[in-house]
Amino acid sequence: MFRKIDDFQKAWGHEVESTVKLFRALTDASLSQKVTEDGRSLGFLAWHITLTLGEMPGHVGLTIDAPGEDAPCPTSAAEIASAFELAAKSVGDAVAKNWTDVTLLQTDDMYGEKWARGSTLYALVLHQAHHRGQMTVLIRQAGLVVNGVYGPAKEEWAAMGAPAMP
Repeated sequence: MFRKIDDFQKAWGHEVESTVKLFRALTDASLSQKVTEDGRSLGFLAWHITLTLGEMPGHVGLTIDAPGEDAPCPTSAAEIASAFELAAKSVGDAVAKNWTDVTLLQTDDMYGEKWARGSTLYALVLHQAHHRGQMTVLIRQAGLVVNGVYGPAKEEWAAMGAPAMP
């Protein structure tokens, strides 16, 4: 749970930067990549992350410049990345403008439970990280280079002249 706006902003900045880096590696052709026939596609996951930036903060009274919950998934990777960047910036701006450290302790109804707003922001970060992890598998299967997030990816180790970690 976040207890300080500043702590959220620092974490959010890193997470957004990592997600943008991953989204910018996508190609239009890669958006249809799935692990299984009935699984979620790479494009679906990227769009789901993007839509959640409006949906989840919207439940706690923030107005975010993001596509509506039912907005159809674009067929352009660049369009998804741009929508994500705009919405992610809007989340950071809305939190900074509308909330204080005290506000983070306020509780709201979230998905049938009571969550502190600091927990909602933490869940937003974890949700993004969770789906970003799923995306890395699909990105590699699509033949694209995976970008490291919390450390170098296999390809980045090689670029540094170091053996890939087992």
